[in-house]
Amino acid sequence: MSLPRQILAGRPYMITRRCVQRQFLLLPDPITNSIFLYCLAEAAQRFGIDVILPSVLSNHHHTIVFDREGRVVEFMEHLHKMLARVLNARWGRSENLWSSAQVSLEPLEERNDVLEALVYAATNPVKDGLVDQIHHWPGVNGLGALLSGEVVTVTRPRYFFGEGGKMPREVTLRLVIPEELGDTESFRSELRQRVDQRVEEIRAARLAAGKRVLGVRAVKAQSWRDHARSVEPRGGIRLAGASRVSRPRDEARARKRAFVAAYRVARKAWLEGKEAVFPLGTYWLRRFASVNVASSS
Repeated sequence: MSLPRQILAGRPYMITRRCVQRQFLLLPDPITNSIFLYCLAEAAQRFGIDVILPSVLSNHHHTIVFDREGRVVEFMEHLHKMLARVLNARWGRSENLWSSAQVSLEPLEERNDVLEALVYAATNPVKDGLVDQIHHWPGVNGLGALLSGEVVTVTRPRYFFGEGGKMPREVTLRLVIPEELGDTESFRSELRQRVDQRVEEIRAARLAAGKRVLGVRAVKAQSWRDHARSVEPRGGIRLAGASRVSRPRDEARARKRAFVAAYRVARKAWLEGKEAVFPLGTYWLRRFASVNVASSS
């Protein structure tokens, strides 16, 4: 999907991005895991993004976030730029780290959409036949921390960053369930139940087909120079129920119409040289023309 010039604030998104030629440039080990978590935590703090759950496989990542101020595009740009620089320094590369395909930014309109995205991302290593259980995956998977409320502290990687640089020596990352999604404990309970059910469905289907998982040892034995051999499906990820019409979707469309209307009024005034305040979520003009944008308060 192409990224819009305006991003509606106050909503969750699922971000997906793949490595160039599906190479295993995110191959899981303690160093890669700490690099990803450090860059994610620093970018989230910089742009005021709530991270709900990251899930990192060897050649792509899914990260579900809540964007309160319409800065998710800036967040993605900074996150992917820093990851590319640090991982290229680690692997001794100088080429593109990320695929030339457009990054996927999937808006999640309803509570159920968020739950489905979380289940999809968290169970990805099991679905792809890499491990038998989520907690066996040696890479970044935020399900455990999200369910427990654990705070992760990460030290600045030794690659790329200088000792006297401006980047923080340590950053902390707390995976959060935004209050907009309802009671935290109820949400965690439902998420845990859905994840367990999905894992059992995947395992049952695999056993019925007589297939085995690759396993942690084989995953770790792979080279970052290798790449996925399977045929990649075309198109983005489509969550179940994505075409369903509902009140939250109607409300989302109404918010978008209101945003567009306010944006057009502000833009007309701005072009005429008058004082103009653009609606919260204006991205392109705020970044490249320094226009005034309404605050979240």
